[in-house]
Amino acid sequence: MAGSNGKQKTARDMILSLGLIMIAAWVIYLFIPHDDRAPDVKRVDYRVELLTARRAASYPVAAPEGLPESWKATSVRFRGDDFDAWHLGFQAPDGEYVTIEQSTQKRSTFIDEASQGGRATKVAEEIGGRTWIRYTGGRYDALVLQDTDGSTTVVAGTASFDRLKTMVGALKLA
Repeated sequence: MAGSNGKQKTARDMILSLGLIMIAAWVIYLFIPHDDRAPDVKRVDYRVELLTARRAASYPVAAPEGLPESWKATSVRFRGDDFDAWHLGFQAPDGEYVTIEQSTQKRSTFIDEASQGGRATKVAEEIGGRTWIRYTGGRYDALVLQDTDGSTTVVAGTASFDRLKTMVGALKLA
C-alpha cells in the first residue's frame, strides 16, 4: 500500500511543478517588453554601385530619379560576370517590395527568375514612351521591357501594378 501513495505524490508534484512553470512563463511574457511590429528595414545608398554598373554594363542601367523619400532603397548589386546583372530593391511607402532587375541573360530565363514564375499577359502599358508587358501568376507581379540592345528590364515585386508603374515612370536609363 505504501508504494502506490509514493507514485501519487510524485505525479502530483510533477503537475504542481508544471503549473508553477506555466505561471512563471506567463508572468515573464506579460512583463518583458516585446515588439510585434516588422523590423525597420535599413536604407542603402546605391549611388556608387549605380555609377560602377553604368560604366561597366553593356546596356543603359536603370535607376529611379525623383521618387519621394518614402521609397526606401534596401538592396543593390551589380554582377558584371553574371550577364551584367543589375539589381536594385526598394520598400514602397505601403511596405511592399519593388525590385528593378536588368540583365543580358536569355530573356525567358531571366524574366522567369526576376518575376519568380510570372507569365506574360496580353496587357501592355505605355509608360515613358516605352511599351512594358504585364506579367502575373508568379510570386511577384511584373512589368517587363525587352530592350533592343539585348538587355531585359524587369520591375517586379509584391507591390500593386500602380506602385510598379510609379517605379517605371521614375526610371532613368543611362
